Amino acid sequence: VQLQASGGGLVQAGGSLRLSCAASGRTFSRYIMGWFRQAPGKEREFAAAVSWSGGRTEYADSVKGRFAISRDNNKNMVYLQMNSLKPEDTAVYYCAASRDDYYTSELYDYWGQGTLVTVSS
Repeated sequence: VQLQASGGGLVQAGGSLRLSCAASGRTFSRYIMGWFRQAPGKEREFAAAVSWSGGRTEYADSVKGRFAISRDNNKNMVYLQMNSLKPEDTAVYYCAASRDDYYTSELYDYWGQGTLVTVSS
């Protein structure tokens, strides 16, 4: 599976962005898809994940209620809708694919190249 993230940019606090992740490969629908982020000087952290069917979603406490992850298996796409953005959401956001884990980055098999989100105060 090859992944390519897009949609990052500069936004003011309180604004919204939607990230997209395009996946190649016929087995896309078999994977849990996740979004992780890495802020400057910090370790990469889990943000959100969605099951292969889209029926289960998981979120980090820091984004719960503000972010929404979704997927379209017909289009091989994953999305992260980010609302009420805060300066602390500034990070490089990565999409990734996992066979059986939602939260642990080390258990994700494939990674996209990342897209930068900058939230100004």
